[in-house]
Formats: sequence, C-alpha cells, structure tokens
Amino acid sequence: MSTTPERVTVIGLGNLGRALAETFLHHGHPTTVWNRDAAKAEALVAAGATAEATAAEAISAGDLVIVALLDSTVSRQVLAGAADAVAGRALVNVTSGGPEDARELAAWAAEQGADYLHGAVYAVPQTIGTTESSISYSGSESVHQRWQTRLDLLGKGTFLGTDAGLASGYDVAILAGMYGMIGGFLHATAMAAAAGVRATELTPMLLSWLADSFPALSTFAEEIDSGGYTGGESSLAMNQAGLATIIRASQELDVPAGTLLPLKDLIDRQIAAGHAAASLSRAVESFRSAA
Repeated sequence: MSTTPERVTVIGLGNLGRALAETFLHHGHPTTVWNRDAAKAEALVAAGATAEATAAEAISAGDLVIVALLDSTVSRQVLAGAADAVAGRALVNVTSGGPEDARELAAWAAEQGADYLHGAVYAVPQTIGTTESSISYSGSESVHQRWQTRLDLLGKGTFLGTDAGLASGYDVAILAGMYGMIGGFLHATAMAAAAGVRATELTPMLLSWLADSFPALSTFAEEIDSGGYTGGESSLAMNQAGLATIIRASQELDVPAGTLLPLKDLIDRQIAAGHAAASLSRAVESFRSAA
C-alpha cells in the first residue's frame, strides 16, 4: 500500500532556501516554492517544484512550511501578508534572527492558529542534506515530533526545548564566538605579515595552539555557570600583562590592536574592582555590570 508524500512549501529562495527545496525534491516530496523574485524559482520548477505567485498560495499548498528569508523583519512582513493561510500549518522558520524575534513570531503564529518551530542552521547551503549539516530547533515540540523524519533530511536535528527563542539564543552566541575567532585570526595574520611571516606559514602553528587551548573553555564555562572564579592558572592579572605586551607589539608593527582592546578593557575593569587574582573567565562579569 502506497502513501502520498507530505507536501512541503519553501518560502524564500536565496542560497539556503534553494538548497532546502532541492533536498525535499531529491527525496520525492511534492514541493511548492515562493520568492519575491519569481525568476529564482525557474530552476526548481524545471526540477519538479511548483511555484506560486503569492506567499499565501504557497503556504496553503504545504503541510510543512519552511521559511528561509533574509532576516526576521522580512519574515514577519511576508507571513503577516499571508496570515489567512497559516492557520493549521506547521511553520518552521530557519531565518536568522535574535531570540526575541523568534518568540514574537511564535506568539504571532499561535494567534493565527499555526504551530511554530524555529531553526538555526549550522551549514553552508552546499552541505544541506548531507552529514555535514546540522540544525537546532526550539518551539513547538509537536511540530518537531511530527516532522522530525522530514526535517532530518536537511541535516542532523537537535530539539533544544519549547522556548522558541532557544535555538536563536544558541545561534547568535555561537556566531559571536565564531566572529571573535575570525577577528583574532585576521589580526594575527596582519601582525605576522608585518613581521615577515606569511599567513599560510602562521596558520598551522596557530591551529595547533588553539586546539591545545580549547579545553580551557570548558573549565571557564563551569566557572561562569557557578560564579566561582577561583582558578589561578590563568588569572586576570597575568592576562592583563600578556595582553598589554601583545597590544604594544601590534602597535609597534603598525597594526591596529582593535580586536584586543575591548578584551583588555573587560579585564581592566575587573582588576580595578579588586579581582586581579581571579580566573580570566571573570571578565564575563564586565558584560553584566559596570563593575
């Protein structure tokens, strides 16, 4: 006995949206698509998708509706314009945004009679549908349970909880860490170049050092969660002195130290408050208060 594959709709056909639609088509799911620029749907239609003229028509055609738009503002605008169509639908929004954006949209969806699940994608579009793709979800547990098998076609899925903002909370924090690392890398290569070292020569040694340093982050995380910053192996005072040396060296190489100055400021504030012997992880408290 055969079963009819569930109908999927993808709203938004940027690089991510196209990859999502292509994955569903590859697995045999009737897929409807919509994009403000209809030309972006042409290749998908040639591959078997159905394109609709309006977002409302596309949403009405799907049992599972995936939203992959530019940002949270565009998502709200597009969905608000299709409010009459979302009732009874499972909305899975993988558009980037902050936690409050996700919570507000989840509340709006509930008012329209829709179930809302927010997703944070950890993949480049080319890896969607492969083992290199992973997506974290939060919001409607029933949507995740009902559609988990289909969502897992897109990448390894993790359900974080019923607070719709959790997936975005993790996402923006992880990305902040990533961009901080990239900023540090770019600063490092600029310093190296000024000292006559090529970036390709520096990077293997930098990667080795970072790999050896990563376990310290787990220790710092435990200290941050407990509020006990008694670890003395990497004190604020020691790191203040080390940063001052690196900043001076950077400036002597005519390389601005803009990526390091904010961290030194966080440390300086904690030392001024009397915490010189505390663990470096205590610098997080400077984000929480002026002290």
